[in-house]
Amino acid sequence: MTIYRTVKTALRSLRRNPMRALLTTLGIVIGVGAVIAMMEIGVGSSSAIKRTIASMGANVLLIFPGTAASGGVSFGAGSVVTLTAEDAEAILRDCPAVRNVAPVVRARTQVVYGNRNWVPAVMYGTTPAFLDVREWTELAEGEPFTERDVLNGSKVCLLGQTLVRELFGGESPVGKEIRVKNVSFRVVGVLSSKGANMMGMDQDDILLAPWTTIKYRVTGSSLQSANQSTSSTTGSTMSRLYPSSGVQLYPERSEAQAAAQPMPVRFANIDQILVAAKSAEEIPSAIEQVQALLRERHRIRPGEPDDFNIRDMTEVTRTFASTTSLMTNLLLWVAMISLVVGGVGIMNIMLVSVTERTREIGLRMAVGARARDVLQQFLVEAVVLCLAGGALGILAGQGGSYLVWLTLRWPVESSPEAVAAAVAVSASVGIVFGFYPAWKASRLDPIEALRYE
Repeated sequence: MTIYRTVKTALRSLRRNPMRALLTTLGIVIGVGAVIAMMEIGVGSSSAIKRTIASMGANVLLIFPGTAASGGVSFGAGSVVTLTAEDAEAILRDCPAVRNVAPVVRARTQVVYGNRNWVPAVMYGTTPAFLDVREWTELAEGEPFTERDVLNGSKVCLLGQTLVRELFGGESPVGKEIRVKNVSFRVVGVLSSKGANMMGMDQDDILLAPWTTIKYRVTGSSLQSANQSTSSTTGSTMSRLYPSSGVQLYPERSEAQAAAQPMPVRFANIDQILVAAKSAEEIPSAIEQVQALLRERHRIRPGEPDDFNIRDMTEVTRTFASTTSLMTNLLLWVAMISLVVGGVGIMNIMLVSVTERTREIGLRMAVGARARDVLQQFLVEAVVLCLAGGALGILAGQGGSYLVWLTLRWPVESSPEAVAAAVAVSASVGIVFGFYPAWKASRLDPIEALRYE
Protein backbone atom coordinates (compact mmCIF):
# COMPACT_ATOMS: atom_id res chain seq x y z
CA MET A 1 0.00 0.00 0.00
CA THR A 2 1.36 3.42 -0.91
CA ILE A 3 2.11 6.12 1.66
CA TYR A 4 -0.74 8.21 0.28
CA ARG A 5 -3.28 5.44 0.80
CA THR A 6 -1.83 4.71 4.24
CA VAL A 7 -2.22 8.36 5.31
CA LYS A 8 -5.72 8.51 3.82
CA THR A 9 -6.75 5.37 5.72
CA ALA A 10 -5.25 6.67 8.97
CA LEU A 11 -7.07 10.00 8.67
CA ARG A 12 -10.35 8.21 7.93
CA SER A 13 -9.88 6.14 11.09
CA LEU A 14 -9.20 9.24 13.19
CA ARG A 15 -12.31 11.00 11.84
CA ARG A 16 -14.51 8.25 13.21
CA ASN A 17 -13.97 9.46 16.78
CA PRO A 18 -12.84 13.11 16.76
CA MET A 19 -13.45 13.67 20.49
CA ARG A 20 -11.15 10.80 21.41
CA ALA A 21 -8.51 12.12 18.99
CA LEU A 22 -8.76 15.58 20.54
CA LEU A 23 -8.43 14.27 24.10
CA THR A 24 -5.52 12.06 23.02
CA THR A 25 -3.58 15.06 21.80
CA LEU A 26 -4.27 17.10 24.94
CA GLY A 27 -1.01 16.06 26.62
CA ILE A 28 1.00 17.01 23.55
CA VAL A 29 -0.83 20.35 23.33
CA ILE A 30 0.05 21.18 26.92
CA GLY A 31 3.66 20.02 26.57
CA VAL A 32 4.36 21.84 23.31
CA GLY A 33 2.53 24.93 24.54
CA ALA A 34 4.70 25.02 27.67
CA VAL A 35 7.87 24.60 25.59
CA ILE A 36 6.90 27.42 23.22
CA ALA A 37 5.89 29.77 26.06
CA MET A 38 9.09 29.09 28.02
CA MET A 39 11.27 29.56 24.95
CA GLU A 40 9.60 32.84 23.99
CA ILE A 41 9.86 34.20 27.54
CA GLY A 42 13.50 33.07 27.75
CA VAL A 43 14.40 34.62 24.39
CA GLY A 44 12.58 37.81 25.36
CA SER A 45 14.48 38.01 28.65
CA SER A 46 17.81 37.45 26.90
CA SER A 47 17.03 40.16 24.36
CA ALA A 48 16.02 42.54 27.17
CA ILE A 49 19.33 41.86 28.94
CA LYS A 50 21.26 42.49 25.73
CA ARG A 51 19.40 45.76 25.19
CA THR A 52 20.15 46.77 28.77
CA ILE A 53 23.83 45.95 28.29
CA ALA A 54 23.87 48.07 25.16
CA SER A 55 22.17 50.94 26.99
CA MET A 56 24.78 50.84 29.78
CA GLY A 57 27.61 50.87 27.27
CA ALA A 58 29.46 47.90 25.87
CA ASN A 59 32.63 46.58 27.50
CA VAL A 60 32.59 49.16 30.30
CA LEU A 61 34.84 49.00 33.36
CA LEU A 62 34.16 51.04 36.49
CA ILE A 63 37.11 52.24 38.56
CA PHE A 64 36.37 53.43 42.10
CA PRO A 65 38.70 54.84 44.76
CA GLY A 66 39.88 52.53 47.50
CA THR A 67 38.57 51.92 50.97
CA ALA A 68 39.84 53.56 54.14
CA ALA A 69 39.97 51.67 57.42
CA SER A 70 40.91 52.65 60.93
CA GLY A 71 41.05 50.45 63.99
CA GLY A 72 39.51 47.55 62.11
CA VAL A 73 36.58 49.69 60.95
CA SER A 74 36.11 50.06 57.20
CA PHE A 75 34.63 53.30 55.89
CA GLY A 76 33.36 51.78 52.64
CA ALA A 77 34.24 52.12 48.97
CA GLY A 78 35.41 55.54 47.86
CA SER A 79 36.31 56.73 51.37
CA VAL A 80 39.83 57.68 50.31
CA VAL A 81 40.88 60.06 47.55
CA THR A 82 43.01 58.19 45.07
CA LEU A 83 41.70 58.86 41.56
CA THR A 84 42.39 61.98 39.57
CA ALA A 85 41.52 63.29 36.13
CA GLU A 86 45.18 62.81 35.25
CA ASP A 87 44.72 59.09 35.94
CA ALA A 88 41.96 59.00 33.34
CA GLU A 89 44.15 60.79 30.79
CA ALA A 90 47.01 58.37 31.48
CA ILE A 91 44.75 55.34 31.04
CA LEU A 92 43.59 56.57 27.64
CA ARG A 93 47.15 57.40 26.61
CA ASP A 94 49.05 54.34 27.87
CA CYS A 95 46.57 51.43 27.76
CA PRO A 96 46.26 50.10 24.18
CA ALA A 97 43.25 47.87 25.03
CA VAL A 98 41.19 50.90 26.10
CA ARG A 99 38.92 52.66 23.59
CA ASN A 100 37.87 55.68 25.63
CA VAL A 101 37.83 57.02 29.19
CA ALA A 102 35.53 59.37 31.09
CA PRO A 103 36.24 60.79 34.57
CA VAL A 104 33.12 61.25 36.70
CA VAL A 105 32.28 63.54 39.61
CA ARG A 106 28.94 62.82 41.22
CA ALA A 107 26.55 65.24 42.88
CA ARG A 108 22.97 65.13 44.06
CA THR A 109 21.10 68.35 44.54
CA GLN A 110 17.98 70.15 43.45
CA VAL A 111 17.54 71.46 39.92
CA VAL A 112 15.22 74.46 39.53
CA TYR A 113 13.57 75.96 36.46
CA GLY A 114 10.99 78.69 37.04
CA ASN A 115 8.59 77.46 39.69
CA ARG A 116 9.43 73.81 39.09
CA ASN A 117 12.13 71.76 40.76
CA TRP A 118 13.40 68.21 40.63
CA VAL A 119 16.21 66.18 42.19
CA PRO A 120 17.64 63.96 39.44
CA ALA A 121 18.68 60.44 40.35
CA VAL A 122 22.06 60.98 38.74
CA MET A 123 24.07 64.19 38.33
CA TYR A 124 27.42 63.57 36.69
CA GLY A 125 30.25 65.94 36.02
CA THR A 126 32.28 64.40 33.24
CA THR A 127 33.78 64.98 29.79
CA PRO A 128 32.29 64.62 26.28
CA ALA A 129 33.87 61.12 26.18
CA PHE A 130 31.15 59.97 28.60
CA LEU A 131 28.66 59.85 25.74
CA ASP A 132 30.95 57.58 23.73
CA VAL A 133 31.76 55.31 26.69
CA ARG A 134 28.07 54.86 27.50
CA GLU A 135 27.24 54.66 23.77
CA TRP A 136 24.94 57.66 24.10
CA THR A 137 26.20 59.23 20.91
CA GLU A 138 22.85 60.45 19.58
CA LEU A 139 21.21 63.45 21.20
CA ALA A 140 17.50 64.06 20.95
CA GLU A 141 18.11 67.78 20.67
CA GLY A 142 20.96 70.29 20.75
CA GLU A 143 24.69 69.54 20.97
CA PRO A 144 27.03 68.10 23.62
CA PHE A 145 29.39 70.30 25.60
CA THR A 146 33.02 70.37 24.50
CA GLU A 147 36.47 69.82 25.98
CA ARG A 148 36.87 73.60 26.06
CA ASP A 149 33.80 73.77 28.29
CA VAL A 150 35.51 71.28 30.61
CA LEU A 151 38.74 73.31 30.70
CA ASN A 152 36.88 76.59 31.29
CA GLY A 153 34.41 75.14 33.80
CA SER A 154 31.56 76.44 31.65
CA LYS A 155 28.10 76.44 33.13
CA VAL A 156 26.48 74.25 30.47
CA CYS A 157 24.66 70.94 30.81
CA LEU A 158 22.81 68.11 29.07
CA LEU A 159 19.49 66.86 30.41
CA GLY A 160 17.88 63.43 30.31
CA GLN A 161 14.33 62.90 29.09
CA THR A 162 12.87 62.47 32.60
CA LEU A 163 14.42 65.72 33.82
CA VAL A 164 13.13 67.54 30.73
CA ARG A 165 9.62 66.19 31.32
CA GLU A 166 9.59 67.16 35.00
CA LEU A 167 11.03 70.65 34.56
CA PHE A 168 9.89 71.76 31.14
CA GLY A 169 6.80 69.72 30.36
CA GLY A 170 6.34 69.97 26.61
CA GLU A 171 8.79 72.86 26.08
CA SER A 172 12.20 72.58 24.49
CA PRO A 173 14.88 73.21 27.16
CA VAL A 174 17.73 73.99 24.77
CA GLY A 175 19.06 77.50 25.37
CA LYS A 176 17.17 77.95 28.63
CA GLU A 177 18.71 78.55 32.03
CA ILE A 178 18.29 76.24 35.01
CA ARG A 179 19.69 76.61 38.52
CA VAL A 180 21.71 73.91 40.25
CA LYS A 181 22.53 74.87 43.85
CA ASN A 182 22.05 78.54 42.94
CA VAL A 183 24.38 78.21 39.96
CA SER A 184 22.86 79.01 36.57
CA PHE A 185 23.42 76.40 33.88
CA ARG A 186 22.56 76.82 30.22
CA VAL A 187 20.99 73.72 28.66
CA VAL A 188 22.86 72.91 25.44
CA GLY A 189 21.31 69.55 24.60
CA VAL A 190 18.88 66.76 25.49
CA LEU A 191 19.95 63.12 25.72
CA SER A 192 18.05 60.45 23.83
CA SER A 193 15.91 58.05 25.83
CA LYS A 194 17.49 54.89 27.28
CA GLY A 195 14.84 53.59 29.68
CA ALA A 196 15.55 51.59 32.83
CA ASN A 197 18.68 49.53 33.41
CA MET A 198 18.91 45.97 34.80
CA MET A 199 18.40 47.21 38.36
CA GLY A 200 15.27 49.12 37.34
CA MET A 201 16.97 52.53 37.64
CA ASP A 202 15.72 55.25 35.30
CA GLN A 203 18.70 56.12 33.09
CA ASP A 204 16.90 59.18 31.70
CA ASP A 205 16.75 60.89 35.11
CA ILE A 206 20.21 62.39 34.63
CA LEU A 207 22.08 65.68 34.28
CA LEU A 208 25.50 65.85 32.64
CA ALA A 209 27.86 68.80 32.89
CA PRO A 210 31.63 69.41 32.69
CA TRP A 211 33.28 67.76 35.68
CA THR A 212 35.19 70.94 36.53
CA THR A 213 31.91 72.82 36.75
CA ILE A 214 30.25 70.26 39.01
CA LYS A 215 33.30 69.93 41.21
CA TYR A 216 34.21 73.58 41.72
CA ARG A 217 30.92 75.40 41.21
CA VAL A 218 28.34 72.91 42.56
CA THR A 219 30.02 70.68 45.13
CA GLY A 220 32.62 73.36 46.02
CA SER A 221 35.39 70.80 46.56
CA SER A 222 39.00 71.76 46.51
CA LEU A 223 42.37 70.28 47.26
CA GLN A 224 42.23 71.58 50.81
CA SER A 225 38.85 70.06 51.58
CA ALA A 226 39.86 66.83 49.90
CA ASN A 227 42.98 66.54 51.98
CA GLN A 228 41.05 67.36 55.12
CA SER A 229 38.49 64.71 54.25
CA THR A 230 41.18 62.17 53.67
CA SER A 231 42.95 62.90 56.87
CA SER A 232 39.73 62.75 58.87
CA THR A 233 38.63 59.43 57.37
CA THR A 234 41.98 57.79 57.94
CA GLY A 235 41.93 58.83 61.55
CA SER A 236 45.09 60.87 61.42
CA THR A 237 45.99 62.73 64.58
CA MET A 238 47.55 65.61 62.62
CA SER A 239 44.23 67.44 62.50
CA ARG A 240 44.01 67.32 66.26
CA LEU A 241 47.58 68.50 66.76
CA TYR A 242 47.29 71.25 64.16
CA PRO A 243 43.62 72.27 63.86
CA SER A 244 42.59 73.86 60.57
CA SER A 245 40.87 76.79 62.24
CA GLY A 246 43.97 78.89 62.01
CA VAL A 247 44.55 82.46 60.90
CA GLN A 248 42.69 83.40 57.70
CA LEU A 249 45.18 84.90 55.25
CA TYR A 250 42.47 86.05 52.85
CA PRO A 251 38.93 87.28 53.50
CA GLU A 252 36.36 84.52 53.35
CA ARG A 253 34.40 84.47 50.09
CA SER A 254 30.67 84.03 49.82
CA GLU A 255 29.10 81.07 47.97
CA ALA A 256 28.15 83.34 45.06
CA GLN A 257 31.74 84.60 44.74
CA ALA A 258 33.11 81.08 44.96
CA ALA A 259 30.71 79.89 42.25
CA ALA A 260 31.42 82.85 39.98
CA GLN A 261 35.22 82.71 40.34
CA PRO A 262 36.38 79.18 41.22
CA MET A 263 39.94 78.93 42.50
CA PRO A 264 42.26 76.97 40.23
CA VAL A 265 43.81 73.85 41.75
CA ARG A 266 46.61 71.60 40.61
CA PHE A 267 45.22 68.39 42.01
CA ALA A 268 41.60 67.36 42.02
CA ASN A 269 40.16 64.01 42.94
CA ILE A 270 37.28 62.50 41.04
CA ASP A 271 34.69 59.97 42.18
CA GLN A 272 35.16 57.31 39.53
CA ILE A 273 36.51 56.59 36.06
CA LEU A 274 34.55 54.89 33.29
CA VAL A 275 36.72 52.88 30.92
CA ALA A 276 35.50 51.37 27.64
CA ALA A 277 37.57 48.47 26.33
CA LYS A 278 38.02 48.12 22.58
CA SER A 279 36.14 44.80 22.53
CA ALA A 280 34.75 42.16 24.87
CA GLU A 281 37.82 39.98 24.17
CA GLU A 282 40.17 42.76 25.28
CA ILE A 283 38.47 43.38 28.63
CA PRO A 284 40.93 41.16 30.59
CA SER A 285 43.87 42.89 28.90
CA ALA A 286 42.34 46.30 29.66
CA ILE A 287 41.94 45.36 33.34
CA GLU A 288 45.57 44.22 33.58
CA GLN A 289 46.88 47.34 31.83
CA VAL A 290 44.78 49.73 33.92
CA GLN A 291 45.72 47.98 37.15
CA ALA A 292 49.43 48.04 36.34
CA LEU A 293 49.30 51.69 35.28
CA LEU A 294 47.41 52.89 38.36
CA ARG A 295 49.68 50.96 40.72
CA GLU A 296 52.67 52.60 39.06
CA ARG A 297 51.12 56.08 39.15
CA HIS A 298 50.03 55.68 42.79
CA ARG A 299 53.45 54.26 43.72
CA ILE A 300 52.07 51.10 45.26
CA ARG A 301 54.78 48.64 46.17
CA PRO A 302 54.62 44.94 45.26
CA GLY A 303 52.54 43.04 47.80
CA GLU A 304 50.58 46.10 48.89
CA PRO A 305 46.84 46.17 48.15
CA ASP A 306 45.40 48.40 45.44
CA ASP A 307 44.02 51.78 46.48
CA PHE A 308 41.29 51.46 43.83
CA ASN A 309 38.69 48.93 42.73
CA ILE A 310 37.94 47.82 39.17
CA ARG A 311 34.49 46.42 38.41
CA ASP A 312 33.78 44.62 35.18
CA MET A 313 30.18 45.38 34.18
CA THR A 314 30.17 42.55 31.67
CA GLU A 315 30.59 40.11 34.58
CA VAL A 316 27.44 41.50 36.17
CA THR A 317 25.47 41.28 32.95
CA ARG A 318 26.86 37.81 32.27
CA THR A 319 25.62 36.73 35.69
CA PHE A 320 22.14 38.04 34.91
CA ALA A 321 22.17 36.28 31.53
CA SER A 322 23.35 32.96 32.99
CA THR A 323 20.69 33.12 35.70
CA THR A 324 17.98 33.72 33.11
CA SER A 325 19.32 30.91 30.95
CA LEU A 326 19.39 28.54 33.94
CA MET A 327 15.78 29.30 34.85
CA THR A 328 14.68 28.89 31.22
CA ASN A 329 16.42 25.54 30.94
CA LEU A 330 14.84 24.31 34.17
CA LEU A 331 11.38 25.27 32.96
CA LEU A 332 12.12 23.65 29.60
CA TRP A 333 12.94 20.38 31.30
CA VAL A 334 9.64 20.56 33.17
CA ALA A 335 7.88 21.15 29.86
CA MET A 336 9.72 18.21 28.29
CA ILE A 337 8.47 15.98 31.09
CA SER A 338 4.92 17.00 30.24
CA LEU A 339 5.66 16.06 26.62
CA VAL A 340 6.73 12.58 27.72
CA VAL A 341 3.56 12.29 29.79
CA GLY A 342 1.57 13.29 26.70
CA GLY A 343 3.38 10.62 24.67
CA VAL A 344 2.53 7.95 27.24
CA GLY A 345 -1.11 9.05 27.02
CA ILE A 346 -1.06 8.64 23.25
CA MET A 347 0.42 5.17 23.58
CA ASN A 348 -2.32 4.13 26.02
CA ILE A 349 -5.11 5.43 23.80
CA MET A 350 -3.57 3.75 20.76
CA LEU A 351 -3.40 0.45 22.65
CA VAL A 352 -7.09 0.80 23.49
CA SER A 353 -7.79 1.61 19.84
CA VAL A 354 -5.91 -1.50 18.71
CA THR A 355 -7.97 -3.63 21.08
CA GLU A 356 -11.24 -2.10 19.90
CA ARG A 357 -10.33 -2.51 16.22
CA THR A 358 -9.01 -6.07 16.45
CA ARG A 359 -11.72 -7.48 14.17
CA GLU A 360 -11.10 -4.67 11.66
CA ILE A 361 -7.40 -5.48 11.65
CA GLY A 362 -8.16 -9.18 11.16
CA LEU A 363 -10.51 -8.38 8.27
CA ARG A 364 -7.93 -6.20 6.55
CA MET A 365 -5.31 -8.90 6.86
CA ALA A 366 -7.79 -11.48 5.56
CA VAL A 367 -8.34 -9.49 2.35
CA GLY A 368 -4.63 -9.08 1.69
CA ALA A 369 -3.18 -6.34 3.93
CA ARG A 370 0.34 -7.13 5.06
CA ALA A 371 1.69 -6.67 8.59
CA ARG A 372 3.80 -3.79 7.34
CA ASP A 373 0.67 -1.98 6.07
CA VAL A 374 -1.02 -2.31 9.46
CA LEU A 375 2.15 -1.11 11.20
CA GLN A 376 2.36 1.94 8.92
CA GLN A 377 -1.33 2.77 9.36
CA PHE A 378 -1.20 2.87 13.19
CA LEU A 379 2.16 4.60 13.15
CA VAL A 380 0.80 7.29 10.84
CA GLU A 381 -2.22 7.73 13.10
CA ALA A 382 0.06 8.32 16.11
CA VAL A 383 2.29 10.77 14.21
CA VAL A 384 -0.73 12.68 12.84
CA LEU A 385 -2.15 12.95 16.35
CA CYS A 386 1.15 14.27 17.70
CA LEU A 387 1.64 16.75 14.85
CA ALA A 388 -1.90 18.06 15.29
CA GLY A 389 -1.25 18.36 19.01
CA GLY A 390 2.03 20.14 18.26
CA ALA A 391 0.27 22.66 15.98
CA LEU A 392 -2.35 23.38 18.64
CA GLY A 393 0.41 23.56 21.25
CA ILE A 394 2.31 26.17 19.22
CA LEU A 395 -0.81 28.35 19.07
CA ALA A 396 -1.46 27.80 22.78
CA GLY A 397 2.16 28.59 23.69
CA GLN A 398 2.24 31.81 21.67
CA GLY A 399 -1.11 32.79 23.15
CA GLY A 400 0.21 32.08 26.64
CA SER A 401 3.38 34.14 26.13
CA TYR A 402 1.30 37.02 24.75
CA LEU A 403 -0.92 36.78 27.83
CA VAL A 404 2.17 36.93 30.06
CA TRP A 405 3.35 40.06 28.25
CA LEU A 406 -0.14 41.59 28.45
CA THR A 407 -0.62 40.99 32.17
CA LEU A 408 2.89 41.00 33.66
CA ARG A 409 4.74 43.00 30.98
CA TRP A 410 7.51 40.43 30.90
CA PRO A 411 9.55 40.70 27.70
CA VAL A 412 8.68 37.95 25.21
CA GLU A 413 9.97 37.33 21.71
CA SER A 414 8.92 34.76 19.11
CA SER A 415 11.39 31.95 18.49
CA PRO A 416 11.31 30.16 15.09
CA GLU A 417 13.81 27.65 16.44
CA ALA A 418 11.37 26.71 19.21
CA VAL A 419 8.56 26.20 16.65
CA ALA A 420 10.77 23.96 14.50
CA ALA A 421 11.90 22.04 17.59
CA ALA A 422 8.28 21.63 18.71
CA VAL A 423 7.33 20.11 15.35
CA ALA A 424 10.32 17.76 15.40
CA VAL A 425 9.69 16.73 19.01
CA SER A 426 5.99 16.11 18.29
CA ALA A 427 6.78 13.83 15.35
CA SER A 428 9.42 12.04 17.41
CA VAL A 429 6.98 11.48 20.29
CA GLY A 430 4.44 10.08 17.81
CA ILE A 431 6.97 7.65 16.36
CA VAL A 432 8.43 6.57 19.71
CA PHE A 433 5.20 6.13 21.64
CA GLY A 434 3.09 4.98 18.67
CA PHE A 435 5.43 2.26 17.56
CA TYR A 436 4.53 -0.29 20.23
CA PRO A 437 0.73 -0.18 19.61
CA ALA A 438 1.37 -0.30 15.84
CA TRP A 439 3.76 -3.22 16.21
CA LYS A 440 1.24 -5.01 18.45
CA ALA A 441 -1.48 -4.51 15.81
CA SER A 442 0.75 -5.78 13.01
CA ARG A 443 1.56 -8.96 14.98
CA LEU A 444 -2.07 -10.04 15.30
CA ASP A 445 -3.12 -13.40 13.82
CA PRO A 446 -5.88 -12.72 11.22
CA ILE A 447 -7.93 -15.76 12.28
CA GLU A 448 -7.70 -14.99 15.98
CA ALA A 449 -8.46 -11.34 15.26
CA LEU A 450 -11.62 -12.23 13.33
CA ARG A 451 -12.77 -14.43 16.24
CA TYR A 452 -12.16 -11.60 18.76
CA GLU A 453 -15.38 -10.49 20.52
